[in-house]
Amino acid sequence: MTEESYDVVVAGAGPVGLMLACELRLRGVSTLVLDPLAERSDTIKAGAINVPTAEAFYRRGLLAPLSTAVMERTAELLPEVRKMFERGGMKKIGGHFAGLFKLDPTRLDPADPDVVASDKATAIVAVAQQQIEELLEKHALELGVELRRGCALTSFTARADGVTVHTGQGDVEAAWLVGCDGGRSTVRKTAGFDFPGTAPTITGHQAIVDIDGAELLGVGWQRVPDGMYVHGPIKGRILTVEFDGPPADRDDPVTAQELENSLRRLSQKDVRITGVRTATRWTDNARQATTYRMGRVLLAGDAAHVHSPFGGQGLNLGIGDAMNLGWKLAATVKGTAPDGLLDTYTEERHPLGARVLEMTRAQVALMRPDPLVEALRTVVSDLMDLDEGNQYFTKFISGMTQTYALGDHPLVGRRAPDPELADGRRIGELQQDGSAILLDLDDSAALREAVEGADIRVVTTICGAHPEWTGVLIRPDGYVAWATDDGTTDGLAEAVARWFERAENH
Repeated sequence: MTEESYDVVVAGAGPVGLMLACELRLRGVSTLVLDPLAERSDTIKAGAINVPTAEAFYRRGLLAPLSTAVMERTAELLPEVRKMFERGGMKKIGGHFAGLFKLDPTRLDPADPDVVASDKATAIVAVAQQQIEELLEKHALELGVELRRGCALTSFTARADGVTVHTGQGDVEAAWLVGCDGGRSTVRKTAGFDFPGTAPTITGHQAIVDIDGAELLGVGWQRVPDGMYVHGPIKGRILTVEFDGPPADRDDPVTAQELENSLRRLSQKDVRITGVRTATRWTDNARQATTYRMGRVLLAGDAAHVHSPFGGQGLNLGIGDAMNLGWKLAATVKGTAPDGLLDTYTEERHPLGARVLEMTRAQVALMRPDPLVEALRTVVSDLMDLDEGNQYFTKFISGMTQTYALGDHPLVGRRAPDPELADGRRIGELQQDGSAILLDLDDSAALREAVEGADIRVVTTICGAHPEWTGVLIRPDGYVAWATDDGTTDGLAEAVARWFERAENH
């Protein structure tokens, strides 16, 4: 037995690992995060967050610093893009599907139950992953997370009662181990998780570079006979997609010559790359673990699912994993979890991951340089012009369709709405401590009694915007577990028993 011992060891200090660590520490779980890198990576990665991710930051009181980071990033935009941003035109750009920039969130039907009105959350769109990691690292350290950089998990030994984590700096004991260590996860491979999926077919590059002749490239996505290339929206940012098979070696350093060759082949423009600030090589390998838990070992983020980066789904899917897993694992560690609670992590998150893989594969298919695909692309583009088509694609890319089958009430299984309450606060502001909330909107002693003894904070208030609501139970991850419009407590006891252990039971 080694001297060092933690409730949870998290492998990987990317946004998913850091978000999970924050969620665990909010509930008093001792947490160690290991990362092989001595400092945060500056490699260009994700560049936007979706609605559930923005709302997750909002619920934890992190929206203001994130908004500041977004405003700082506007200074890096190309002049043409910055003018559009300043005019408010970016509000109508809800991302893209297969390079078709037709998604318009302003056209969404506000009566659709998936469209939760939250001006604080939907205001966030473009933010670099490095900015997110910096914010989450600061927050994690403030909460008491121990972060050990330059310390790689090399292997581990899992037992029925815990895990011994082996590192280059000695062994660490943990009750639980979570692999947030990326698509080539050592945790996943060592544990032996099945990871089926489809093989890579394309070679992609993304980089921020110095370019001679950048004005020849235009701004935005350009579909060309051999693939696609992108210039902007940030100065010097390029992306290339070639459908000639996967890279020969993903691990080789990305050179200026390699980037220039790819960009010149696709654009047919006389451009020269004179410097590389950050670059990465990627493909469309799409795989998903069949389960996210094996005994005391769990997976989250890219360790659990990998796919192409189109639509910026990976970062957001991983943050959702962390929000879903954090409170459930913490309750398990504390011995306050009802039977089967941790199993609901895979049950709820695996179908969402499978859907993302399906849609990213569809995007790759719609981008192939082929006359038949071109015809199909025209059909899809026409469908996106329809209100129903815009609703379908915008909701998916924005993450609004990420719901759980938890009940029949229109609110249940969806992210909690965010109207203003009688005291001036909004619902999303009530969960900065990571607690579960029962909104008692009818001053009902029966409601309060129904949750007595459970780890649920009762807030008795009034919601003028929705007088029909009389009670809403919100899980720590912001999803509604139960709701009523008629003042009854029907189903509340069952919802409490499903998600929370009562004090008298332990």
